[in-house]
Amino acid sequence: MKRFLEHLQQQTRRHFFQQSAAGLGGIALSSLLAGEGTGAERTAANPLAPQQPHFPAKAKRVIYLHMTGSPPNLDLFDRKPELVKRNAEDCPDQFLAGRKFAFTSGVPKLMGSPRKWSQVGQSGMWMSDAIPNFHEIADEMCVVHSMHTDQFNHAPAELLVYTGSPRSGRPSIGSWVTYGLGSENENLPGFVVLISSGVQPNGGKNSFGSGFLPSVYQGVQCRSKGDPVLYASNPQGMDRSMRRLSLDALKDLNEIQANELGHPETLTRISQYELAFRMQTAVPEVMDISQESQKTLDQYGAKVGGASLANNCLLARRLVESGVRFVQLFDWGWDFHGTGKQEGLTEGLTNKCATMDKPIAALIKDLKQRDMLKDTLVVWGGEFGRTPFREGRTAKSAVLGRDHYPDVFSMWMAGGGVKGGFDYGSSDELGFSVAENPVHVHDLQATILHQLGFDHEKLTYRFQGRDYRLTDVHGKVVKDLLA
Repeated sequence: MKRFLEHLQQQTRRHFFQQSAAGLGGIALSSLLAGEGTGAERTAANPLAPQQPHFPAKAKRVIYLHMTGSPPNLDLFDRKPELVKRNAEDCPDQFLAGRKFAFTSGVPKLMGSPRKWSQVGQSGMWMSDAIPNFHEIADEMCVVHSMHTDQFNHAPAELLVYTGSPRSGRPSIGSWVTYGLGSENENLPGFVVLISSGVQPNGGKNSFGSGFLPSVYQGVQCRSKGDPVLYASNPQGMDRSMRRLSLDALKDLNEIQANELGHPETLTRISQYELAFRMQTAVPEVMDISQESQKTLDQYGAKVGGASLANNCLLARRLVESGVRFVQLFDWGWDFHGTGKQEGLTEGLTNKCATMDKPIAALIKDLKQRDMLKDTLVVWGGEFGRTPFREGRTAKSAVLGRDHYPDVFSMWMAGGGVKGGFDYGSSDELGFSVAENPVHVHDLQATILHQLGFDHEKLTYRFQGRDYRLTDVHGKVVKDLLA
């Protein structure tokens, strides 16, 4: 017997009636509800209908900026004069005993930051000279200096940040948000992913996948150059009317299969085909930055027809302005081991930051002047921190670099109801451990969901006999960060 038929045979009458809304009657109902405001009934044919959160939200949308590889927090946000004073000394045994590092063994040398530091903004927040444009938005930033994680290798650490688990298979935070809130624009995905510097994130597509949630909630990867979405345009020799006829035929076949087998992904496939058809006109328009003024392009450092983090930051603003709930930007090249000049903490870090801090500062300013920053939560960070000592492989090199480090690192947020010009938590005087107010990545996830109006313990999905959530069985909202 087919597995899904056997599954249907074992269903109770109560379960059958609970699921009936996802059938063909639900499809007809959803067409009547199309275009309704928040609270429209969610059906298999309209899985992205806007939904109400658990309580009034401070943020309506999220732009998450991930610096793949993890920036060196000790050279950007976490000033350590004592570490500079003790530069080149042997690392104290107490910080090495029983520890393993990705590329360092033996007794490494302490390394103070080679960067110059200054206090910026009305708050007097410390920042290095590697990020001069961030100095201008310091009073919008809520910098957490006491982040910590459980993983010290890239892929599992990145998956832990985005899915709550270091192993593949769990839904990403963007999928959870879209599952919980739906989309404000029926012609665009609720969750869009933009990748710069030419490399996929360390966790691969699992970092923006839907895991065991219906696949309609996974991140849709768009490109800032060429066709925005691969395979969404009409094949050669097929016009839009012919595409409509072919989709209608596919819909009929899928509905037949849905009636016979009852597989929820079959109805999800119907909705995805319909969304792709609507996206053919909506996505190229929202992704066309040539509609922006030259002044705006210059502020971001974006170029029409180009592909860069600058272009993606501008696209992120255009996407959230058009109703996309969650925009995820991944930028490769932040793994500063010092194995080459481009990975060094002097010239290499200066050059990499030059591609990043200008467009991100422009994004914050742009959102603010459009009165969107107050309900758009912007998050910036990596998957872990960097060591306060020299990377083992490059200990004798003229190029300075740091190894992976999970115990303490910095991230920041802006807008969306968090405090601006605010430093939270701290590390010890050498930057080895959290000294006050620890924030685990699960706490960050809980706080992001809270700003979107969710109790992270109640945003759940039943899978394989138990309820799952983004924060697993951990996490607490860090209320001190909230305005």
